[in-house]
Amino acid sequence: MALLLIDGAMGEGGGQILRSALSLSLCLQRPFRIVNIRLQRHKPGLQPQHLSAVRAAADIGCAEVEGAALHSTELLFSPRHLVAGDYRFDIGTAGSTSLVLQTVLLPLLMADTTSQLTLIGGTHNPLAPSFEFLQQAFLPLLARMGAKVEVDLLRPGYYPVGAGEVRVRIHPCPRLTPLLLEKRGKILEIRAVATLSRLPDHIAQRELRVVAEGLGLEKNILSLEREQRARCAGNTLQVTVKSEHVTDVFTAIGQRGMPAESVAEQVVEQVKRYLVADVPVGSYLADQLLLPMALAGSGSFVTLAPDRHTPTNIEVIRRFLPLAIESRALAADRCRIEFAGAMGLTTG
Repeated sequence: MALLLIDGAMGEGGGQILRSALSLSLCLQRPFRIVNIRLQRHKPGLQPQHLSAVRAAADIGCAEVEGAALHSTELLFSPRHLVAGDYRFDIGTAGSTSLVLQTVLLPLLMADTTSQLTLIGGTHNPLAPSFEFLQQAFLPLLARMGAKVEVDLLRPGYYPVGAGEVRVRIHPCPRLTPLLLEKRGKILEIRAVATLSRLPDHIAQRELRVVAEGLGLEKNILSLEREQRARCAGNTLQVTVKSEHVTDVFTAIGQRGMPAESVAEQVVEQVKRYLVADVPVGSYLADQLLLPMALAGSGSFVTLAPDRHTPTNIEVIRRFLPLAIESRALAADRCRIEFAGAMGLTTG
């Protein structure tokens, strides 16, 4: 099969290009070479988190790999065949366990037996899906497409230390069913949770106060939770919007030097934009849905007007699949993304 060439500097130019290419390569058994990996980033090339994704993909795909080294800006990846099993992937830093899972999840759905993963690293990182986002927002939609994936948070790992542990069980999926998410429906519940590990309560109290005022929430749907399992200090703030047809989760991560009020304002801004636009799919959920929707072969969803991540990810998908993907702007910060023309994912 012809070798695909991917330019890692196209579009947004981040690590998602690599992760999407690895996942699609495994699903389709298509070799590729990627150049200019994260070339314009402050620390160009492969970082520990990206190397963990490459090694995980190589393990489950019995792949030949060239260029899998720290700071490498070029990689050759040639999968042979998928192997289900019991895997343990330790990032070794606070790098995101969710992003490593994102790389291997869809391919393992194609395997012939159930796989179990143990992922060690960060579970709550800036600019990466949180564990709760995966559990409450993304995986339920994947289940609606026919996939059965179980996740357990054994120990949270907060940035910048990490040391979290996630257990994942992935069952074979004969075929992904197309998904239609055109309307959000009635909002059933909005809840806010501030979680602390080895930090004083006033941090969470201040965050929740800003959220309550910014979103007009009553005190009875605000929660302060204390995390005892983590091996380091940490703070997360999560707002969950449960609607008739979808649940979305918005998260901010507390960081040293950032006031609690600033952490909360990040989440308030995200939730307000989502609610005002009246879309079913938020920006982060849209990015997660692109690959499974493409592999299902058809479907559509309405989301917020995309940033650079979404069109970049769509371009990577087009390199691998004969798929028509239309992104059409709608009124008032809305966009409809439709997939058509490819065969759906099947196992075997």
